[in-house]
Amino acid sequence: MNYTPFYQCHIDSGGKIVDFGGWALPVNYGSQIKEHEAVRTDVGMFDVSHMVITDVHGVEAKQFLRHLISNDVEKLEKHGVGKALYTALLNNEAGVIDDLIVYLTAFGYRIVSNAATEAKDLAWIKQVAGNFQVSLFPRRDLAMLAVQGPNAIQKVSESHPNVAEQLAGLKPFSSVEDNGYFYARTGYTGENGLEIMFPKEEAKTLWLTLLDHGVVPCGLGARDTLRLEAGMNLYGHEMDESITPVECTMDWVVDLSDESRDFIGKVAYQLAKISTGNMVQVGLLMQGRGILRDGQVLELNGENIGIITSGTFSPTMKQSIAIARVKKGTEGIIDAVIRDKKESVKVVKLPFVRNGKIMVTE
Repeated sequence: MNYTPFYQCHIDSGGKIVDFGGWALPVNYGSQIKEHEAVRTDVGMFDVSHMVITDVHGVEAKQFLRHLISNDVEKLEKHGVGKALYTALLNNEAGVIDDLIVYLTAFGYRIVSNAATEAKDLAWIKQVAGNFQVSLFPRRDLAMLAVQGPNAIQKVSESHPNVAEQLAGLKPFSSVEDNGYFYARTGYTGENGLEIMFPKEEAKTLWLTLLDHGVVPCGLGARDTLRLEAGMNLYGHEMDESITPVECTMDWVVDLSDESRDFIGKVAYQLAKISTGNMVQVGLLMQGRGILRDGQVLELNGENIGIITSGTFSPTMKQSIAIARVKKGTEGIIDAVIRDKKESVKVVKLPFVRNGKIMVTE
């Protein structure tokens, strides 16, 4: 089992520890619903130190990343140091190996990717890097804490007044560095917030400081319901190496504007884009009773038309919701097969909730 620098903090705060992909992390601290609601209405914090931070240096760092990922880091150069880019790591068949964020820093680039896919991500990245003059530096010396919610920036500013002015003007997908701390205006909840990377030796100090300022500790359970309400993908559910960006609402992270840029999976992606047999990603609202879960089959007039990739009960909407992959053109009321019974669900556009506001209706 791997332990993050916050492990003792979780224990001291009453966290219920579970094995999450080999990491000891809290699923909740007593009430997942209260943690969820804290992020939607005030502020909560999540230990995300299990995620993988990799710094990329070298004279060919930009060329390397322009080939490695689906989005174009050339955009970062236009906006300058501190800008961030959400992107996909594709295989040669345009399947999604992982989603990740790339930051332009003063020394080069920083990649933040998922812990669940760490081994294969790094193996793939190192393989591609072998063709470029670049150096990769995994940063397990850093801890990472996500502070999320409408009052997140205010609370962090109160506890870190030296960067309050910079944080107040920080735009989404931007970052600022100060005294060894890296503050990024990014997150996985559909709310305003920050992801903070800093020396792991200071984990307890930051945790206790934020607790003193009223920031609520939140676990994996709330993180999942929040991201699902926000319509955000989870690897192994909405996306994997057999799913193209076309099928999981990630078209927007594939940049084809520079026709001369040859990124991995480009040709396969272009073919998938014009395919007539595409599956697409949608949201589902339960029309009756019951809970939608991943793996449940979807039907229309008795025909199998797709599958639920993630499902839960929405604390914000007070009903069951799901993300699903269905045949292109599917709309209206369809059936979800739950315990051999057909239950009506409504196809809707994602997200369900963003910045505390419900975006869909019955």
